[in-house]
Amino acid sequence: MVQAPVSSAEVIAGFPCTIPAEPFSIVIFGASGDLTRRKLIPALFDLHANACLAPRFAITGFARTKMSDAEFRESCAQALRLEGARKEKWQEFAGGLSYHGGQFDGEDSYRSLAQHLEALDRQHQLGGNRLFYLAVPPEVYPAVIEQLGRTGLSKPSTEKSFVRIIVEKPFGNDLASARALNRQVLAVFDESQVYRIDHYLGKETVQNLLVFRFGNGIFEPLWNRNYIDHVQITAAETLGVERRASFYESTGAVRDMVQSHLMQLLALVAMEPPATFESTPVRNEKLKVLQSIRPLTPQAVAADVVRGQYAAGKVDGKSVPAYRDEPGVDKNSATETFAAARLWIDNWRWAGVPFCLRTGKRLPRRVTEIAIQFRRAPHLLFRGRDLAPNRLVLNIQPEEGISLSFDAKLPGPEMLLKEVTMDFCYRTAFGASADNAYATLLNDCMRGDATLFDRADTVEAAWELVQPILDAWRDAKPTDFPNYPAGTWGPPAAGKLLEDDGRHWRNQ
Repeated sequence: MVQAPVSSAEVIAGFPCTIPAEPFSIVIFGASGDLTRRKLIPALFDLHANACLAPRFAITGFARTKMSDAEFRESCAQALRLEGARKEKWQEFAGGLSYHGGQFDGEDSYRSLAQHLEALDRQHQLGGNRLFYLAVPPEVYPAVIEQLGRTGLSKPSTEKSFVRIIVEKPFGNDLASARALNRQVLAVFDESQVYRIDHYLGKETVQNLLVFRFGNGIFEPLWNRNYIDHVQITAAETLGVERRASFYESTGAVRDMVQSHLMQLLALVAMEPPATFESTPVRNEKLKVLQSIRPLTPQAVAADVVRGQYAAGKVDGKSVPAYRDEPGVDKNSATETFAAARLWIDNWRWAGVPFCLRTGKRLPRRVTEIAIQFRRAPHLLFRGRDLAPNRLVLNIQPEEGISLSFDAKLPGPEMLLKEVTMDFCYRTAFGASADNAYATLLNDCMRGDATLFDRADTVEAAWELVQPILDAWRDAKPTDFPNYPAGTWGPPAAGKLLEDDGRHWRNQ
């Protein structure tokens, strides 16, 4: 029986797990890639160092690159900071690493992989428990999934063993491709075996949102249209496209961020209390939110959605080029690097409350936050004074925490008011964190907890919401690109989304 998952705080803050996971073997497809080196190996090593992995485990890298076991271990060691006690943990960890080269679409490669895994099962007594991680480009997903099914690797070897597959985003490029990919995956794996990963959901503040809402008696009674004026969800980056031009040119801000990360955050903010904190009830409530968002007609896209592309400008005092001047970008590119949307949830709790989403590259600050703005007091006693509305802000990155703003009187004989904040910071309260959301999500997957992972119907519901945006923009190319200088908060039209209703973006 799979043990209940250990809290994220135990993983991230460095406290050992009270109960390690069951013995398992994980195969990382795309083991020679950047995701494996930067995120997956450090996450697995942190889990091992904090006693969250079982004493018996095996990690197999799979890629087209020719590499020996020793070379793979050396590549993994270079991805880690091996100092002090971590060196001792590395020796234990390295013993579970191996490499298996092969072709992603070659049946023979998978049959030899099956033999390799069987040998690891016998050597480490892993009980047939297996995870397959697709750290490969999306176009490779179908080939890997097909071969895992054809060679029988998708099926558990015993009644007590498990086989799970972890699929990275993007899960599809539009609604049709997402549906097609779901059909391909579910033709080989049961839904209960599939873990569609979004690393945003592994961040402490995102998970803490549910505790904040449903674990404290003072906030949930205010969490509705009677007290909340509007909600802002921002994911801003100071970086440009960097070395991802080939990917970004075919993706853009809506596909990259809105359909996945921002929709996930919106669902967590707006969902109803689940019956229990288990994967099925939580995911059911998230799905209900997405299904309650008012569909975007072509007229609504024109009125409530804004796109932008950055021009040359200055970020952090340094001059940066326009998007179209970045290496690998089409000189006439119509790809959006900024997107903002005003959405409406047509249900009893949220009727009439706008949910304002925005994301962009080359903005003034790197910040991801959820800002809940409350309605103003119904009767202003302090007339003639500029009273700021109360805000509850959940900071997701770079500094995870929660802040609540309210008005207070300045010391002195006059009635002078000033906005003040009460701040909770994870780093201050709990010490430095490893900031590896992948550790949290891998830990959950090993323990069979799918709460923080997407289900097929949720993925498709999110794509159904953004597909009208993609269709409208495909049929009407932008005539004003680039329309915001790098280092600013996006095109002027994004500000008007809120200003027309007397609201303003929180630009801090």
